[in-house]
Amino acid sequence: MKKIMTLAVIALASVAMVSCCGQPKKAECCKDCSQCQTECPQAAPAEAAPAVEVKIEKPKYWASSLKTNLTLGQTSLTNWAAGGDNTVSLAAYVDGNANWKKGDMFWNNRLQLDYGFLWASSKPILQKNMDRIYLESKWGYKAPSTRYLYFSANYDFKSQFTDTWDYATPTTKADGSAFGENEKPVREDWLAAKTLKSGFLSPAYTNLALGIDFVPNKWFSLNFAPLTGGFVIVTNPELRKTYSMKENADGTFKAAKFEFGAQLKMDAKVNVNDNFAYSTQVVLFANYLDINHCPRINWDNRIDWKLAKYFSLTLATNLIYDDTILITTSKHPEGKKGVVQFKESIAFGFTYTIANKK
Repeated sequence: MKKIMTLAVIALASVAMVSCCGQPKKAECCKDCSQCQTECPQAAPAEAAPAVEVKIEKPKYWASSLKTNLTLGQTSLTNWAAGGDNTVSLAAYVDGNANWKKGDMFWNNRLQLDYGFLWASSKPILQKNMDRIYLESKWGYKAPSTRYLYFSANYDFKSQFTDTWDYATPTTKADGSAFGENEKPVREDWLAAKTLKSGFLSPAYTNLALGIDFVPNKWFSLNFAPLTGGFVIVTNPELRKTYSMKENADGTFKAAKFEFGAQLKMDAKVNVNDNFAYSTQVVLFANYLDINHCPRINWDNRIDWKLAKYFSLTLATNLIYDDTILITTSKHPEGKKGVVQFKESIAFGFTYTIANKK
């Protein structure tokens, strides 16, 4: 009987030494073989949970756009009783914007380029009818405890690409002789009678304005800068008197004139819908150093009406009042100051937005 009991104890001990996976089981091995792989090498390893990749989008601080417009016009008349000229016109317009905003700070940049020319049969000369360079950069920081006010610094630059000539009707030929009966001026006669009006950096206006911005929404801003300094630059000596540059002791005129005063600027851009947009800018500048003259006014308006995917109708106007500029007209050939300057253009052409990121 003792032998039978001894054999039974040995058998039970042998069974206890065998693990659930068929290997010897130590005392410290846990009941679940998946949790004791070092002690149970034949146990299948537990499957690890798949890694979840979390993508964190970087904040976008920049918004940029680039719009181009090309217009072509042509008029041809044959036996037209009312009269007129055969004309061809071509103009190009570029409007680029790059704006940065982070928290209470913003930095807006804009570049506008506009150039066009016209050819008419009555004047066998290529005449310029559009020419503008405009660069603006504005930095602003939100004023404490306010909702719509920003401290701002605004820089702008204005000029044009090429010379502008006024082609008055020639009264004599290029060699000074008189015209014969029914004789019309030719190209050389027109070129001899032309008068220079402006040119690249003649004039050029550059200003830095420190003040405060009122920005109640995305489409409107009003800037008042009581500290505005800048220069009027006229590099061509022939035009310096026209733009009231200061005279030197020897009778010549200076190439640059410093101005310091206050500036008020209003900008508005309204997108009525996806096809119709209106923008306007009014700038008034009063010169502290020359209080005898009225404030300078510059008012630009532009309407863009998209008629099809790539075609649009554009109406643009520009009004300038500057009583320091000497304007020559048929009534005032010697020149007159305090004359309102106005330009208007309507164009139909190809429009394409190259980039638009937000």
